[in-house]
Amino acid sequence: MELRHLRYFVAVAEEQSFTKASEKLFIAQPPLSRQIQNLESELGIQLFERGSRPLKLTDAGQFFYQHAVTLLAKAEEVKTMTKRIGLIETTIRMGFVGSLLYGLLSRIVYAFKQQQPQLKIELIEMGTAEQIHALKEGRIDIGFGRLRISDSAVRRVLLREERLVLATHSSHPWANNQDGLYLADIADQALLLYPNTPKPNFSTQILALFTEHGLEPKNHKVVREIQLALGLVAAGEGVAVVPESSKAIRIPNLHYIPLLDNDAVSPIFLATRSMDDSDYIQSLFDCIYHIYDEEHIPYQRYTP
Repeated sequence: MELRHLRYFVAVAEEQSFTKASEKLFIAQPPLSRQIQNLESELGIQLFERGSRPLKLTDAGQFFYQHAVTLLAKAEEVKTMTKRIGLIETTIRMGFVGSLLYGLLSRIVYAFKQQQPQLKIELIEMGTAEQIHALKEGRIDIGFGRLRISDSAVRRVLLREERLVLATHSSHPWANNQDGLYLADIADQALLLYPNTPKPNFSTQILALFTEHGLEPKNHKVVREIQLALGLVAAGEGVAVVPESSKAIRIPNLHYIPLLDNDAVSPIFLATRSMDDSDYIQSLFDCIYHIYDEEHIPYQRYTP
């Protein structure tokens, strides 16, 4: 059995027609039919219900289809990664969510560049969900994100958990509250969320946090990005829950208040392809942990 046999079978199963599949594969129908017959003979089972229109899979055929799709995807992943390894000596592409630039990401990338001067580093802003697809497709090699998204093709490592704070206008009654607030205190406020990119994203993470506390913010609005959310807060349009590192964004009339709930945190993850054990990845971890040590930031060291 060869990969081409799996591709032929998957095409027929998805098109539900030998004719349409042959057109999709750019091969004649008779050879395609023979290949499927040969595959069935090798397996000793019938994969398609004969005489059905459109063509239907047998129970065994459905089982084989699910695993064939997985095998083809894995083969494509190996192909993509092999191509990327050939480029790894010159270029590393890093995907990141924009809010991380206000924290330590810029410093981490700079330190990594000094440690690996032979590498060319490209930074590409993209959401966490998009990073997963980009890693699998070989468009990036490393992703820095905030969402817990699981995928067997991607290795996700928790770097640390960043505290969340509430951004308010300086005239807000809470502005002078240095002791902090709880999520329950702010559930009825006009809440500005971000981004408005395809979900899941940081806005869904914040709403889920409220839900876990049995709270449902009824007056909320989702805007394009963190800078716009904070700009609207500074204009007196509402409040926003943001990572603590966002305090680096200084806008007149903007004030930040600690959130006291233990789980009022935003995780920061580093993601790579599961099969990628390149030396530069461990070097990047070393840079991250060195900076965390300097800043006295708690973390649990990742060991491959």
